[in-house]
Amino acid sequence: MIDEKTYELKKQLKQLKKMKGRGTELISLYIPENYAISEITSKLRSESGQASNIKSKTTRKNVTDAITKILQYLKSFPNKPPKNGIAIFCGNVSGEEGKSDIKLFSIVPPEPIQVQLYRCDSSFFLEPLERQLGHEDKYGLLVMDGKEATFAYLKGTNVQILAQKRSFAHSKIRGGGQSAQRYSRLIENAIDKYYKDIGETMDRYFIKGVKGVIIGGPGPAKEGFLKKRPFNYQIKILGVVDIGYTDEYGIRELINKCDDIIAGQEMIKEKNIVHEFLRRVGKGSNLVTYGENEVIEAITTKRAEQVFVSEGLKRVIAYYNKPDSHSKIREPNERIKIIYNNDREVKEETERDGIRYKLDEKEDLIDYIIELCHENNIPVTIISMESDVGAQFYQSFYGIGAFLRY
Repeated sequence: MIDEKTYELKKQLKQLKKMKGRGTELISLYIPENYAISEITSKLRSESGQASNIKSKTTRKNVTDAITKILQYLKSFPNKPPKNGIAIFCGNVSGEEGKSDIKLFSIVPPEPIQVQLYRCDSSFFLEPLERQLGHEDKYGLLVMDGKEATFAYLKGTNVQILAQKRSFAHSKIRGGGQSAQRYSRLIENAIDKYYKDIGETMDRYFIKGVKGVIIGGPGPAKEGFLKKRPFNYQIKILGVVDIGYTDEYGIRELINKCDDIIAGQEMIKEKNIVHEFLRRVGKGSNLVTYGENEVIEAITTKRAEQVFVSEGLKRVIAYYNKPDSHSKIREPNERIKIIYNNDREVKEETERDGIRYKLDEKEDLIDYIIELCHENNIPVTIISMESDVGAQFYQSFYGIGAFLRY
């Protein structure tokens, strides 16, 4: 499944990726949340001065015009950028030789921008935002062995180290004149205390707000800890991974190895939703519907309980206005809408009842449905195309369906 913020970011990046400059004239600017706008404007003015060294007169003008446009835009942020920072993309996106079309696009991402960066190239630099297209849910991470444990949160590409615990069981307890049995019992008690400390720390951080916990570490200590389970039953263990370290480096190593576990969780959730949808359809239930007209009607009448749309949905709604010259026949502001399979099919004009209508605007059907759900306070879920069940939903049900209240 895909959350709406991630879907919107993917859509914006797809649009930006198509844009190419005729020279190194497309500017990408990343500003972290706490970075002073005044520092950014100073750097941009410096870049504008350096742009005078560009040999091509056309490229030089396009770069300076783009910097001027960004500086003007930054005036809307007097002190600092929005929460999570902002990414600004600006430059000449005209595909015609000798024609300039300076456009500015800005994105406030779902996750914080980690780097301050200015780049001028023949394409926009999108990698810092593309890294945010990972999983937006928060996960708990624990790396441990018999002596050390480190706890962290993972959300998207961001990692937050929470705490570290150490066990001194073997260093504090010496055999001395004690019997082997007593020495073994002391070691076992110290290990139990260490596991209990880890469990209490998990309870503090991982009971609420995380989708689950992934545990990693070298050796058998993690398995021994899981057998005792000295943590709250509500904590869900998603997987166990063998890694070589138990410090912050170990957290990074665990992240590199847990992609399949996290992806699997999302696919399971998506699979369960689609299977329930298929079950209702197969039983002929009147509490499910699919198809654009049926679902839109269910949303507008508030019969829809939950709406599902596929990210593969390419259909487009085109709105046509009647020219004023026909105002004696119909009202001048009358418009009609037509749904096309994709953007390429949209016509500049269409005819109805002997009257020619001209294209006014168009929007993706998926965006229209999401906005309609928001207006009617109905939850909407975006089904990915990456899983088999997601592809089946798109192919079998036109990429749109809903559970109904009645």
